[in-house]
Parts: sequence; C-alpha cells; structure tokens
Amino acid sequence: MIDGVDGWEYRNPVIPGFHPDPSVCRVGEDYYLVTSSFEWFPGVPIFHSRDLVNWRQLGHVLDRPSQLDLDGMRPSGGVYAATIRHHDGVFHVVTTLVDGRGDFVVTAADPAGPWSEPRWLPGTRGVDPSLLFDDDGRVWLTGTREKDAARYPGETEVYLVELDPATLEPRGEERVVWEAAQRGAVWSEGPHLYKIGGRYYLLTSEGGTSYDHAIVVARADDVTGPYEPNPRNPILTHRHLGRGHPIACTGHADLVETQDGEWWMVLLATRPYGGTGNVRGDNLGRETFLTRISWEDGWPVAAQVEPVAAGPALPEHRWPAVPACDHFDADRLSPVWNHLRTPRTPYWSLGDSRLRLRLRPETLAQRVNPSLVARRQQHMDFAVHAALDFTPAAGECAGLALVQNDDHHVLLVRTARGLELVRRRAGGDDLLASVRVPGQRRLYLGVEARGQAYQARYAVAAGEWTDLGDPVDGRILSTAVAGGFTGAYIGMYASSNGRPSSNVAAFDWFEYLPLSP
Repeated sequence: MIDGVDGWEYRNPVIPGFHPDPSVCRVGEDYYLVTSSFEWFPGVPIFHSRDLVNWRQLGHVLDRPSQLDLDGMRPSGGVYAATIRHHDGVFHVVTTLVDGRGDFVVTAADPAGPWSEPRWLPGTRGVDPSLLFDDDGRVWLTGTREKDAARYPGETEVYLVELDPATLEPRGEERVVWEAAQRGAVWSEGPHLYKIGGRYYLLTSEGGTSYDHAIVVARADDVTGPYEPNPRNPILTHRHLGRGHPIACTGHADLVETQDGEWWMVLLATRPYGGTGNVRGDNLGRETFLTRISWEDGWPVAAQVEPVAAGPALPEHRWPAVPACDHFDADRLSPVWNHLRTPRTPYWSLGDSRLRLRLRPETLAQRVNPSLVARRQQHMDFAVHAALDFTPAAGECAGLALVQNDDHHVLLVRTARGLELVRRRAGGDDLLASVRVPGQRRLYLGVEARGQAYQARYAVAAGEWTDLGDPVDGRILSTAVAGGFTGAYIGMYASSNGRPSSNVAAFDWFEYLPLSP
C-alpha cells in the first residue's frame, strides 16, 4: 500500500477477477465476504479480512456434491447472489439455485466450514435473497422477482416475508415493499435490509448488471414499510461517466460498519479493456470493489468508486502471499481451483507432487462436468505456464483451456496429431495453429496475455519457448461477446472426446503470474 491522507491507501478491486455480488458481515474485528459462483463448483467462495481491503480465501460454502446440484446447468445458471449474516454465534448464508430448487439457507459455526446441508425455503421465488435478524427476535427475508403482470421485460419488485426463527421457513404473507426508483428501470437486484439508528434501510440496485447499473436506497420506520425513497437516488452509479471510464457497472452492494463506527460498501463493478465502445472486453468479469459511506440527513452517501482511495481507519492487515506456482504437493486442491458443474466422481488425483486428470468422453463444448481444473483470470496482463506429461491416443487431448462457456473457449492441447491451438466461438471450432512435437512425454505449455492479445507458447525443453500461431483476440472470453454473467477461467483440461479411455494426463506444476502493463 501507499501512504495516504488517512494513513494508507488501497487499490480497487479488492478481490480481482470473477467475484460478483459481494455480501459482507463483521464479527468483532473480523470481516467475512461471499460472492456468486454460478455453474462453477465448489460454490460460493468465502473470504476473510481484518481491514476490508486485504482478503484471503478460506474456502467455499458449498463444497460437497450433496449441497450443490449443478448437473446440466446452463452457462450463468446455478448459484446466484448469496448473502452472509452472523447471528447468535452462527453464520448464515442464503442464496438461490437458479434453474434448480430455488432459495436455500446453509449455516456454520466456523466460516471456514463445514457448512450444513441446504434448508430449502418452500414458497419463495425470485433471486438474491437476504436475511435480517431483527433485535426483537424476528427474522425477515427479502428477495427480488419479476412482476407477475410486468408491463415490460425486466420490471421487478422487492418482496419481504417473515421466517420462523427456529426453522427459517416462511410464515405469514409476502409483502411487496419496493419497486424501481427510476421510471422504466429493469432488474432490481441484491436487496438488503438493515436496522440503523432505529430505522430500516433497504439497499438495492436496478438498471441491470451492466453499464446502466445503479444503487438506490429507501427507509422506513417499520420493517414492513412503507419505504420512503432517498430523494438523491441513485446514491451510486457510473452510467453517467460513459463507456470509456476505467470502472463500469457499479452496483449490487452490501454495507458494513467497522468496530470504530465507520461505514463501508462492498459492491461489484467491471474493468472493461481492449477495443472501444460496445466491443471492449470484460474478461475479468464482475469484481469486488470497496468504497466509503458517509451519512447526511439520515441517508447513506457513497463515495465515487475510484482505482485508488484512502483506506479504512483500521490497521492494515496483509496475509501471506499465495505462491504463483502450484506444485500440487498438498493433499487436496487449493481453494483457488474450480470444476465446471458438480463432479460426481473424482476425475482428478494428487500424489507425487502432480495433478493427474483422467481422460473422459465429456468435453468443454457440452453442458457436463468435463475433466477441467481451472482458476479465475484476475489480471488484464498475465502469463500461465504448465508442465504436461501425456501420450495421447487417437482422438484424445490434454493441455490448457481458457474458458468463458461451452460455446466460447480456447484450447492449447496436445493430440495424436501434435500440439493444436483451437478457438471455439459461437459454437464453432477453428484450428488456429498446429505443430508437430517430438514424441517425448514432457511438454511445456504457456499463454501470455497483454490486454486482449493472448499468445500461446510451447517448449519441448524447459525455458526454450516458441510462439504457436498469432495472438488470439481474447474478447471471445468476455461477456461482451459470449454473454452471461461470469468471468474467464484458465486451467488444465483433458478429454477423450466421446470415446472411452483409461489414459491419464499429468501436470507437474501450474503457474499464474500477473504481469506489469
């Protein structure tokens, strides 16, 4: 950090890469934060901080197949926004399995887990549920949904329902407590209720989760309303700054009060880069940002989200740096790694300081659980390298994958024909480059991204890198091209492409390096 006016400064985003829809709670001097995970497993990554800026990942809330059924889940389906709250010594996370059974709650005494099996909430519908544990012992759930008699697509409403404190099942009638603040606004999302100074505050976002995103607030003397809108709404948006601004799409926020009485907001935003106008890529997805909250006339006032800002009045607390290279010498995968959809049987194994992927018929082009172990892209400029030991049979492949969804990804894979660079765009595959490689088992693979130019490389001897083909336009890994709500992933992949196989691809190490622009 750099010395700042208030002692130190921080840089946004505070959690880079695909970490959208952040929700935060404080327990004493500790802060805990969760984000959305969609079709990726394990679900709902959970982070810990002592200063709201430096976060370490503890693991995932949903880390067992019994908790999270993502079988056949479409891209950007699955687990939407989660809310984390702490009450009477217990952590609660409530979220929605979209295209699944709906809303559910899991609980834990320790935020690092284990977390309970889901308790499904019968009768609720919509997305983005949130809990309020009132000081009178009552428990309330808010959520957002499209209106039954919507006058236009995306016309939504925020509802409120009381939950039984013991079972957390809904009881009583639902009440609609909020509609859009702006005429014609779409897709209210992320509603959270707070009791502050004896009043109830409803914080929510509207305008869709792209460039028109905006955060609004309302308040009431009673939890059931009526809710009075802030005359200064929206309290935060970047839509008026234009598409050339380095930070965009600010919205979907949660508030937290520090132990010293300061108020802060965590929220999502994006950092589009490469290209101009509508064709700028957002490969990093929606990331977690932080901004300061002050209070005027009983209303929260949000500071504009900036790349660098003065830090909280808390001691800066850095965690030990995570190694750039994973040598796979632990007995389980690091929490940085994810699988695409729920793995029903382990297709990976760790031993002898190697990660082994079993080749299976499933491919990245299908809505299945392929043999893929991947991590988020977190920087505009980065490099990945890996050491692969693999002897392919006909029809088999293994190597590196850069993934947005089943119809948009890039493969750098060894096959029986040689090393191939394949781009899949809008469901069609193109062989961009190929080269014959020696029959020896070991091959080194790499990708270096400078902005939206993704250069594939390989080496048959350590350190002797050769470019494979021209740089790939990385914008196919962005939602601007591919659609959806997720960010780009990079990882290790193996497939027998529809055929049975007993072959295994072994990765000796995998390295992810952020690069200076």
